[in-house]
Amino acid sequence: MTAFFEDIEIGDTLELGDHTFTREDIIRFAGKYDPQPFHLSEEAAAKTHFGRLCASGWHTASIFMKLWVAAHKAVHDAALAEGRTPARLGPSPGFKDLKWIKPVYVGDRLSYRRVVTGKTESRSRPDWGLVHSDMLAVNQDGKLVFSFKGTVFVERKRQAGSGAD
Repeated sequence: MTAFFEDIEIGDTLELGDHTFTREDIIRFAGKYDPQPFHLSEEAAAKTHFGRLCASGWHTASIFMKLWVAAHKAVHDAALAEGRTPARLGPSPGFKDLKWIKPVYVGDRLSYRRVVTGKTESRSRPDWGLVHSDMLAVNQDGKLVFSFKGTVFVERKRQAGSGAD
């Protein structure tokens, strides 16, 4: 998303990348951040409704953020290499509707993407606009397993005579 607010269109999609969840990574993440039995042990997970070891929802979310940052850095760096000035991203005023729709099991490969769903001009920050997006992850079977609605400030093009110079 190196495009300026005015150049972003509803439906624009950014493929963030893929990640395969390994047994070792699931257990390591859970041990540090979400020590539930069904994230730590095959045996304990077998006794739950999950039936087998599955990743923490926070693990799927952290992979999203890792891929989001890497994808934006790659797009930013490519724009600079082409001699273009990329738009700046500002802070996110938050997210909503975080959903862990299906369990993520050992060996599952998730593909993450961002799809622009709306734009709002900022009244309080006229040099910025808000871009609203669906953040999604689908598994290797094409099933949606993780989603949330995110919003981020994106720099607007500077207008001649706007006083923004």
